[in-house]
Amino acid sequence: MDLFDVINASFEAAAGIAVLNNCYTVIKDKAVKGVSVSTIAFFTLWGAWNIIYYPYLGQTFSFLCGVFVFQANILYVILLAYYKRRENAKRKNRHSI
Repeated sequence: MDLFDVINASFEAAAGIAVLNNCYTVIKDKAVKGVSVSTIAFFTLWGAWNIIYYPYLGQTFSFLCGVFVFQANILYVILLAYYKRRENAKRKNRHSI
């Protein structure tokens, strides 16, 4: 077991939990405020790169936790897009009256 892999995996796992907390907040608030979908999409792509790169480095635990944070980020992007679209539709309906 590589200590550096475990340490890095711990950061990945903590990042995944933080992203899930953001997902919870978006669901609870049913709104997106102060968050850029494109920024989160970038970090999601970085996460995709990590799940390709970690096996190359032989970092099994980082890979597994990287998959977790990548999936959490995908969920976050979906939620952000959904609630942004919903908000824009409501705004459009208010202006058409």
